[in-house]
Amino acid sequence: MNPQDSDGLSPGAVTVLLVEDDPPARWRLHDALSGNARFAVTTAATLAEARAALKGNGPHVLLTDLQLPDGHGVDLIRETRQRFPRTEIMVISILGDEESVISAIMAGATGYLLKDAFPSDIAATIHDLVAGHSPISASIARFIVRRTQGKPPLDPPMPALNTAKLTPREIDILWGIAKGFSYADIAEHLGLSRQTVPGHIKNIYRKLEVNTRGEAVFEALQQGLIKL
Repeated sequence: MNPQDSDGLSPGAVTVLLVEDDPPARWRLHDALSGNARFAVTTAATLAEARAALKGNGPHVLLTDLQLPDGHGVDLIRETRQRFPRTEIMVISILGDEESVISAIMAGATGYLLKDAFPSDIAATIHDLVAGHSPISASIARFIVRRTQGKPPLDPPMPALNTAKLTPREIDILWGIAKGFSYADIAEHLGLSRQTVPGHIKNIYRKLEVNTRGEAVFEALQQGLIKL
C-alpha cells in the first residue's frame, strides 16, 4: 500500500482507493489520477492491503481489479458495499466473461471497464461515476442488455472450425492473456521471443473474430478453450 499517496489532500478532493496487483497498470492509473488535484489516490496491490486501507473512512471511489494475489476482487466489492454503501465501485479487469461481470455487479459494482478498453480520460470517467453514471465497456453492456431483455446472454457458439484452427501455442498464449500477463511475461513463461507474441495474438484475434484482449478472453471462455 502507498499511504503517502493521499498526502496534500485538497479540499473537496475525490478520494480513490486503487487496487491493482500489476505494477505497470497500477502506476499508469495512479499517474493518470494523481496528476489531477481533484483526486487523492491511495494504492493497494493485494486484498489484504485494500482491507487495511478500508479500516478508516470509506473512499469516494473504489477502483479494483478482480484477480488479486490473495483473493478475489468480488469479495472486496461485497465488503466495501456493506460497510460503505455510499462508495462508488468500478471494476478494472481483463475478465469480460458473464460470470465475472454479473458477480461483480451483484456484489455492488456500479461500473465495469475492461483493461484493454480504458477511456482516454480515466479522470473524467471517475467523475462520471461519482456523478451517478455507470461506465461500462461496450462489449459488456451488450450482453447485459440482452440479459435484461430476457434474451439468451450469449450469441450461438461459433463453429467448431474456429476453435480447431487455434494451435496449442496460441491456446497457451490465450491463457496468459486471461491471467493478465504482459507480453514479456508470456514470452518468458513459454520460452518465446518477446517480438513473436504480438504476432500470435494477432492470429488469435483473427481466428476468434475479435478485436481486443477482453473479447478474446470472453470468446475463449465461452468456447471452452481455456479455464481460469
